[in-house]
Amino acid sequence: MQLQLIDGKFTKGSSNDEIDVINPATEEKIASVPRGTEKDAHAAIESSKAAFKKWKRVSANNRAEMMHEAAHKMREHKEEIVRLLTLEQGKPVPENEEEFEWLVNTFDYYAELGRHERGRVLPSGEYSQLNMVIKEPFGVVACIVPWNYPLLLLAWKLAPALAAGNTVIVKPSELTPLSTLFLAEKCFDHFPEGVINVVTGYGREVAEPLVLHKDVPVIAFTGSLAIGQRIAGIAAPMMKKLHLELGGKDAFVIAEDADPELAARALSYAALTNAGQVCTSTERVYLPKKRFGEFSEAIVSFVKALKLGPGIDPSTDVGPMIGAQYREKVQAHVDDAVNSGAKLLTGGKVPQHLGKGYFYEPTVISHVDHSMKIMREETFGPAMPLMEYDDFEQAIDLVNDSDYGLGACLLSQDPMKAKIFLEEVKAGTIWINDPLTDNYAGPFGGMKLSGGARELGIEGLEEFRETKHVHWEFAKGAKSWWYPYGKNGK
Repeated sequence: MQLQLIDGKFTKGSSNDEIDVINPATEEKIASVPRGTEKDAHAAIESSKAAFKKWKRVSANNRAEMMHEAAHKMREHKEEIVRLLTLEQGKPVPENEEEFEWLVNTFDYYAELGRHERGRVLPSGEYSQLNMVIKEPFGVVACIVPWNYPLLLLAWKLAPALAAGNTVIVKPSELTPLSTLFLAEKCFDHFPEGVINVVTGYGREVAEPLVLHKDVPVIAFTGSLAIGQRIAGIAAPMMKKLHLELGGKDAFVIAEDADPELAARALSYAALTNAGQVCTSTERVYLPKKRFGEFSEAIVSFVKALKLGPGIDPSTDVGPMIGAQYREKVQAHVDDAVNSGAKLLTGGKVPQHLGKGYFYEPTVISHVDHSMKIMREETFGPAMPLMEYDDFEQAIDLVNDSDYGLGACLLSQDPMKAKIFLEEVKAGTIWINDPLTDNYAGPFGGMKLSGGARELGIEGLEEFRETKHVHWEFAKGAKSWWYPYGKNGK
């Protein structure tokens, strides 16, 4: 059994219960982790709270050195980390190698950004005064991390939180805790005790006690809208800082001038990476009516040629989904669309030739509309629904006809279409001709029900710092406007 990290010690915690971690490609047990409890969560809080008193006083330069050292240790263990990610999460190795690069480079990026500045000096009202804006850490940060990118989305929270001077309690997904525990053991061992705690378990038993505790002022969460709304509801009375990224229903618009073969490749990457289990996965596709047949034919041809299989197999293009319940949701969305008049072009079922594993065939559906679940609710799987549009203005309206606003893609070489798209689409990230690319210095996050948090860039650091205004007078003596107001006050 892999153990939790609480106050610098690896421990089973307060319970003997365990959670099995399953390989989604084989449905076989990889290892087990402790089923953490409220008592474990509170122990981690006490540890993090005590460590914060010293950690916030560690110089930015020393914090940066420790973060760079963590990145260095990760690079030394790259093969082990990538393999462990592949086994517990299921993505093909190339996709986990990309996640690994984001992990280590995010630590290096925030190591430097964290010592760049701590606020600013303002023009003072009087020559004898100094006015400053100081950015300070909040204290204990709870990072509740999902299973689809367990280390990338950990780094996007943990690295800026540490750089800002906070201590952190990590609650990894019960589906993918092993890679996080590996980092805790091999790569974070040089941090002072209590600066990083890792508690494993289920959300209601571990994460909710963190959200409810008065000594955890910041909750950083990536996951479903429903859970994000629950966190917001129970945290609201305590006026906590909430950092919520709540998924999306991202659209991809292919313009008339696009090349069909290029469009098929770009779209398939945007929709099928990690078997469509990405918050920014393309889940709505809009094709020009005049060229719909040409584009849809190229898309179907490309998707049919992709190889479905275990992520550990170097020839695999699309790996398994994370679990049966997630696959069942995709099937339900596909069935609902077909029963409502949509046309299944390829896929749409569980493959039989692979035997065990939570696989689902990459699926393309046409003749969809916005009354169908597959065009309105987050599907989070390898399904590509294709819908026609008459003109570009209509395409923009269709993109914005969603409760979510995380990201949106456009494929076009027409600069006017690109400008209209980036100006009019209500989404946190706009990709034009290069879907799903991120930038360490560019903020990532959504609008509308996708949440208002931002990760990466200076904005990602600001999420974990609060602002204080300091007004300092150097001159001695009373001010003319102090009491009393009569002559005797002079």
